[in-house]
Amino acid sequence: MKLAEAKQQFIQSWGALGSQWGINKTMAQIHALLMISECPLSADEMMETLLISRGNVNTNTRALIDWGIVEKSFVPGERKEFFVAEKDIWKVATKIASERRKRELAPVLKVLSQVKEVDDPKASPEELKEFKNVMKDLEGFSQKVDGMFDKLTRADQHWFTGTLMKLVK
Repeated sequence: MKLAEAKQQFIQSWGALGSQWGINKTMAQIHALLMISECPLSADEMMETLLISRGNVNTNTRALIDWGIVEKSFVPGERKEFFVAEKDIWKVATKIASERRKRELAPVLKVLSQVKEVDDPKASPEELKEFKNVMKDLEGFSQKVDGMFDKLTRADQHWFTGTLMKLVK
């Protein structure tokens, strides 16, 4: 397989995985392209390589910057903006986990905390009890997941890998 073909296959595959991380396909493809690029890329270079519009590049690049996995890069003698991706996959994974925790888990925990305090005199005691029990269980589970995300984002890569391997054995 030629390098260009391998790069294209990687970009397409990484893009397909994007939706599983909570980001769109194009955003993941831009991230993949920047990760495998040996030098910073401009919006024009990303547009040409991925065959996407300038608006699509700009919107998704800004989102990747917000996630903390892409940053602007200064190229001497150039007026264009250039971008680079974090290449340390452990840092990428922990930043994605941290961002997903903030965007997805934190709002769920907030809602569960609010709704478990329901007190409706019109509801039957059994119905109210069942609702509160389910909310309490969901909150407990969500808090455990939140704790795991917290440990993951603060963990040393070697500790995490070692602990994971112990669990798998």
